Amino acid sequence: MSTDPGTPTPLALVTGAAVRIGRALAEALSRRGYAIGLHYNRSAAQAEALAEEICAGGGEAVLLQADLRDPDQIAQMFARVDGQPHPLKVLVNSASVMPAGRLLETGVDLWDSTLNLNLRAPWLCAREAAVRMGEGGVIINITDTGWNKTWSSMGAYTISKAGLEALTRLLARELAPGIRVNAVAPGLILKAEDVPDETWEKLVDRLPLKTQGKPEFVAEAVLFLIDHPYITGHTLVVDGGYQLK
Repeated sequence: MSTDPGTPTPLALVTGAAVRIGRALAEALSRRGYAIGLHYNRSAAQAEALAEEICAGGGEAVLLQADLRDPDQIAQMFARVDGQPHPLKVLVNSASVMPAGRLLETGVDLWDSTLNLNLRAPWLCAREAAVRMGEGGVIINITDTGWNKTWSSMGAYTISKAGLEALTRLLARELAPGIRVNAVAPGLILKAEDVPDETWEKLVDRLPLKTQGKPEFVAEAVLFLIDHPYITGHTLVVDGGYQLK
């Protein structure tokens, strides 16, 4: 990315930017020259540490705390974005939860919490971002390589990611030609804390490439989709061949 001298640094807003894949996305976008809208909910210490790291490296970061399950807090977050000197050019919807639970055993509260964060929040954030971006804006949704699988042990999560895939394509059509919308679908990148090591190793061993991915691989895919001017409505899969199974 390059900007003309004297023009304000563009802003890339990354939801869930304090930890895991979101952190790698924020770091990569900062190195690319974007000011970072660093969203977090409860990971205040990690968010503050990352913001300090970005600023120490010569970048710019704006801390944006919000519970994205609350539409009012989403609106307030974008109101804070309006107060920044950086024009919003990129939105990466990365924040999500991955609760276990079969559909017939999932309570209404867990269902609502999962869908509200994983699907409704990206929709609301995209709507807010679209009216601010103008020509040349980019929205990237982080979905999941298993969005089209029947993962019965994670019913609400799987449905939320399938919905996010559909949302990506619908937004791409509706917001074209001024704003491009794409998705990145990671596979086995980071092990969840509640997954036993043995189980994780078996899953990785079944992959055609026989190795787990790195958060940086997802960040590279996001940068590719941001840079490419002729791709919209597409999902770039980063999964070591999982979908070949």
